[in-house]
Amino acid sequence: MDVLEIARWQFGIITVYHFLFVPLTVGLTALIAVLETQWVRTRKPEYLRLTKFFGRLFLINFAIGVVTGIVQEFQFGMNWSDYSRFVGDIFGAPLAVEGLLAFFLESTFLGLWIFGWDKMPRAMHASMMWLVHLGTLASSWFILAANSWMQHPVGYTFNPDTGRAELTDFWAVMFNKVQLVTFPHVVMSAYMTAGAFMLGVAAYLYMKEKHADDRPLYHKAIRFGAVVTLVAGLGVAISGDVQGKIMTEVQPMKMAAAEGLYETTENAPFSFLTIGSLDGSEATNIIEVPGLLSFLATGTFSGPDSTVEGINPLREQYIAEYGQDPGATYYTPGDYTPVIPITYWSFRFMIGLGLFAAAGAALILWMTRGGRVPSARWVGTLGISLPIALVLGNSWGWIFTEMGRQPWAVFGLMTTERAVSPGVSTFEAATSLIVLTLLYAALAVVEVKLLVKYIKRGADPFEEPPDVKLGGDDDADRPMAFAY
Repeated sequence: MDVLEIARWQFGIITVYHFLFVPLTVGLTALIAVLETQWVRTRKPEYLRLTKFFGRLFLINFAIGVVTGIVQEFQFGMNWSDYSRFVGDIFGAPLAVEGLLAFFLESTFLGLWIFGWDKMPRAMHASMMWLVHLGTLASSWFILAANSWMQHPVGYTFNPDTGRAELTDFWAVMFNKVQLVTFPHVVMSAYMTAGAFMLGVAAYLYMKEKHADDRPLYHKAIRFGAVVTLVAGLGVAISGDVQGKIMTEVQPMKMAAAEGLYETTENAPFSFLTIGSLDGSEATNIIEVPGLLSFLATGTFSGPDSTVEGINPLREQYIAEYGQDPGATYYTPGDYTPVIPITYWSFRFMIGLGLFAAAGAALILWMTRGGRVPSARWVGTLGISLPIALVLGNSWGWIFTEMGRQPWAVFGLMTTERAVSPGVSTFEAATSLIVLTLLYAALAVVEVKLLVKYIKRGADPFEEPPDVKLGGDDDADRPMAFAY
C-alpha cells in the first residue's frame, strides 16, 4: 500500500472507533439528566439508583471517548498536512470554539456532577448534568459544522497566492444547509443509541437470577429505554429523509452511488439486493421497490420531478467541470466516483440496522405494557442485540457519509489524493497505523472489561444523598466526595 491508502485506513479506523463512544456520550447525558430530574421531582428511590448506575457506565464511556478523540486532532498534522493547510482558516474557528467553550463546558460541569452529590442542593446537582448535555450538543454542533463544510463548502474564498480557502462568512459555515439537517440526524441517532443501551443493559440484568429482586427496577429502565429508542428512531427517520434530499442537491454522485444507479432515471427504484459487474459499469437489481429512490432523493415517486442523476453522466459532468485528475491513483483516473460496493451496502446497513432497532424497541414496549412480565431470557436476548445494532448502524452511517464523498476530501475543491502529507514515508505511515490500531485495541479491551464488570454488579442499593441547603450548615467547607 502507498501512503494515501495507509493514511485513509488510519483515519477511518480512528474515526469509526472514536464514534463508537460519541453517541453514547451525547445520549446518555440526556437520559441521566432526565432520571435525576425525575428523582428530584418524585423522590422515588429507583430513579436515583438508575441515575448513579448509568452515570457510572457513562463515565467509563466518556473517559475512553476523550482519549480516542484527542488523537483525531493530531491526524490532520500527521498524515493530512496539505489538507490542514488548505482548510485551516475555515476549521480554525469552529474547532477552537468547540475546544475552548463546548468541551470545557462538558468537563467543568461533569466534574461538579461527579463530586457535588453532598455539596449542592438536589435540583442544582441535577442541573449540572443538563449543562453537560448542552456542552455535548454544542460540541457536536461545531464539529459537524466543520464536517458539513467538507460536504458543501460555503462562506469562503480561495486565495490563489496562498493556495488556501479563507473564511469570509462564519455564520454561513455555522448554518450550512448540510449542517442544519446533519445535526438533528446525528443527535437523534445518539438518543436512539443511548436508549437502546439503557434497554439492553437493563434487559441483561433483568434476565439474571442474581438480580431477580431488582426486576421491577430494570423493568422500568427497559421501558424507558424502549420509549426513547422508538421516539428517537422516528426523529432519525424524518431527519434522514430530509438529509437525503439535501444530499441529492449538493452531492448527487453520493445518492447515485448509494443505489448503484448508473444512468439518469425517472421513477428510480430502490433495491434491497444488487449484483454489479466487476468493472463497476452496471448493476442488476434483484429485489427493488419502484420509485422509492426517487422519493428519498426528490420527495416524488414518479414524473419528471422524480429524476435522479446517474453515475455515468455525473462522471462526465465532473470531468468536464473539474478536469481529468492525474492524481486520482486510488480510483479510475478522473472518474470522480466513490467505491460503489461500499456506498451501496453501507447505506443499506445503516438503514436496516436502524429499522431493526426501532422494531425491536417497539416489540419490547408492547410485550412489557401494563406491567406485563415476559420471559426474562427473551427480553434479555433481544434487548442486548439492539445497542449492538445501533452502534454498528452509526458506524456504517459515517462510513457512507465519508466514503460517498470520495474522491473528494473537500467536495469540488480538493481530492483526497492531494490532501495527504507529502513528506510522510510509507514506513512512517505504516508504523503509526500499526501503533494506533494496537493502542485502540488495548483501549477496547479496557472499555469492555470495565463496562462488563460494572454492568454485572448492577445498581447499588438506595442511599439517599444529603439534602444540602445553600448557606446552611450543610454548606460547610469539607472535602468533596467521589460518588463512584
